[in-house]
Amino acid sequence: MSLDPLAIITAFGLIFLAELPDKTMFASLAMGTRMRPLYVWLGASTAFLAHVAIAVGVGGLIGLLPNTAVKLLSASLFAFGAFMLLRGGDDDGEEGGGRAITGFWPVYSTAFTAVFISEWGDLTQITTANLSASNGLLSTAIGSAAALMSVSALALLAGQLIVQRVPLKTVQRIGGLCMAGLAVWSLIEAFTG
Repeated sequence: MSLDPLAIITAFGLIFLAELPDKTMFASLAMGTRMRPLYVWLGASTAFLAHVAIAVGVGGLIGLLPNTAVKLLSASLFAFGAFMLLRGGDDDGEEGGGRAITGFWPVYSTAFTAVFISEWGDLTQITTANLSASNGLLSTAIGSAAALMSVSALALLAGQLIVQRVPLKTVQRIGGLCMAGLAVWSLIEAFTG
């Protein structure tokens, strides 16, 4: 396995944009207001690492298919991702008040469980599997994990600033357009490469 800096940057960029308007960012933000942010980040990051490992494993299996089939599958997954991001009216962060959870293990396990359950079948998991099929397992895993953990950290450290300054619809649309562009690119590669 070799590292491809472009594949790492590609995975990071796509996953970062796809995760920003996601419910997991809002969950991290909400948990960070009631729990110790570092513990939340560690729990969320561990859940993200588990999901990246699962997605990369699935992507590795997809990579065993003939190249044209992989490109067509990639195009359809990117098109699905674009549709999901561009359709709008998505997840809102909703959290009621409640008592603060303290202590490392209760906070860690709460954050891990919330993120692990909410990320199943998520756009970022599908995108990670898709990217790993064509861009390499290790490079995709590093880029995807770094993006997911970065978004969680941003939500915990500066979530209020993001929501106030950058409309999430704008971030969603940029991510959707990037995914649509990658779907077209994959289709072109499938029939010309």
